[in-house]
Amino acid sequence: MPDFEVTDLGPADHLEAGEEVPDVTRPLVTDEFWEDRSLSDVAADEGRTILVCTPMIGSFAAKYIYDELDERGWFDRADRIVGLTASTPYAVSSFLDDNELPFAVFADPANDIADSLGIANDLDGMEGISEPRVAVFGLEPDLTIDSAWVSTEWPEFPPYDELESELGLE
Repeated sequence: MPDFEVTDLGPADHLEAGEEVPDVTRPLVTDEFWEDRSLSDVAADEGRTILVCTPMIGSFAAKYIYDELDERGWFDRADRIVGLTASTPYAVSSFLDDNELPFAVFADPANDIADSLGIANDLDGMEGISEPRVAVFGLEPDLTIDSAWVSTEWPEFPPYDELESELGLE
């Protein structure tokens, strides 16, 4: 793996287990189409929703994380996995199609959802541009968080084994 300069992001003032995620409506994108959907509508089905937050689509981190989840079989073992990125619907759709990934991603170019979760990361040298920190949230159907992991460094990847246990994906 190439060498990367590690940047300390410090702790995030993010939502924790027991808190409720604000309901939002954004384009929910698949490799075939997108439509405005609310987070509450997506999470309303029975079971837990795993919200996987990544930097902008096309970054090595987003590709690496989603490839790792696919290789570990999370898409087959979870009730529902939904992504979140600050990329446009066009970029997300192309990314999902190119990588044959079997899930949907909320496209939020303004990064408002990440901001409401407390995981927005302002990009150095790019005024007014932010993206989500790498994060994984387990959500109950009522949008209550039952588990949360948020990165404190860049690049930092989720502790997959620990999260599999915490999210009941073993």
